[in-house]
Amino acid sequence: MTGTVHQHGDGAAGLPEAVFAVPLLIAVAGGYLFAAHRARRRNPVQGWSRRRTASFLAGSALLAVALLPPTAATAHADFRAHMVQHMLIGMYAPLGLVSAAPVTLLLRSLRPGHARRLTSVLHSAPARLAAHPAVALLLGTGTLVVLYCTPLYDTAMAHPAGHRLMLAHFLVSGCLFAHAVAGPDPAPARPGVRARLVYLGVAIAVHALLAQALYGGFLIDVHAPVDQVRQGAQIMYYGGDIAELLLAGVLMATWRPERRARSAARGRLARVAAGGTVGIRPDPNGRP
Repeated sequence: MTGTVHQHGDGAAGLPEAVFAVPLLIAVAGGYLFAAHRARRRNPVQGWSRRRTASFLAGSALLAVALLPPTAATAHADFRAHMVQHMLIGMYAPLGLVSAAPVTLLLRSLRPGHARRLTSVLHSAPARLAAHPAVALLLGTGTLVVLYCTPLYDTAMAHPAGHRLMLAHFLVSGCLFAHAVAGPDPAPARPGVRARLVYLGVAIAVHALLAQALYGGFLIDVHAPVDQVRQGAQIMYYGGDIAELLLAGVLMATWRPERRARSAARGRLARVAAGGTVGIRPDPNGRP
């Protein structure tokens, strides 16, 4: 039920999270930069894309905006700030982080033995299941219905550990969905582009319906002032649309079937000219 003023904390509530978030963000960004430097040193010709590095740093910066004051402190007492935090952590930051291809970078920077072990983990049944768009959709978009239509949101906001767990869930589920739909890293169980567009369309529809339910107060169990909930719903509606359109753009940018077919044909001809055999080139999405 909306309409009840329910303060979840004061202005200092976000400070413990900031103390925890700052070293974590520095470590994550520094680790990526170190891995990129190592990949360039190990293979100077191939190197590592500066565009991907910039994408990772942009995603880290969005996380910093969400996890540091004033956003983090205000989110405890204002549903609008909570929704901004949700959008940044669960949708915009994952797009930057996933587009940076961190798994590919890690594989290039690790020693061969460690890289093979990581590859076997990524090809395991649990990893393939978690990276499937249907599972990622359920973990990300599906749990939002449970969060806002049950007392779970108020319970999480009332306890610091529950709030941190909620934010961690936003980040992990957002990264999984971005990876499953349009990530550049290898995904053996990933379906084709058309199927991924369907999953993305379902996510857009669910986000829109949930935002409208929040705005109208239908089946919603969020205790906050009505004007805050309605403005938060608008942030979710329009902010979610923009993030999902950006994700669709990233997906479509990787869909070049004619160019891929021409490249494969040229590669086969080159192998034939060199005296090799014509084989089946594995598809990067895991299809034969």
